[in-house]
Amino acid sequence: MNEIISADLLSLEHSKDIVFLLNEYAKDEMGGGSELAEYTKEHLVEALRSRPNCHVVLAYSDKKPAGLAINFEGFSTFACRPILNVHDFVVAPDFRGVGLAKELLAKVEEIARKLGCCKLTLEVLEGNKLAQSVYRKFGFDGYELDPKMGQAIFYEKKLD
Repeated sequence: MNEIISADLLSLEHSKDIVFLLNEYAKDEMGGGSELAEYTKEHLVEALRSRPNCHVVLAYSDKKPAGLAINFEGFSTFACRPILNVHDFVVAPDFRGVGLAKELLAKVEEIARKLGCCKLTLEVLEGNKLAQSVYRKFGFDGYELDPKMGQAIFYEKKLD
């Protein structure tokens, strides 16, 4: 039986499960292929707790940690409404292929609607065709304002 909940960042159990699941994501080739740094493991939940715009969703399957979505509220200046960005999204390997991703995304959407968000956003690697398929089935699509100008491209500049 699956249970999808908003995480309590003060709960030791939820904190442990968040770090465990994010580490599972980090170890996957789609998450970079290596474990989280010890500093991250020790300070992640505390740092998330200090951000009032952070919304964490946990999925449990038969009471075992099975999925995670870490989301941050942003703002659309064009719509003058909040946006909810799915920053990290993972279903643990043992629980893939049974519809858990859809349940996680439904809970994220529920939170976004309660916040009055105008849209959900996320980034996905070009090579992660399975995740792209899941996201498209859930209603996500490439971002564009005008088809003549093409879809948005995600860039980054590392600062350290």
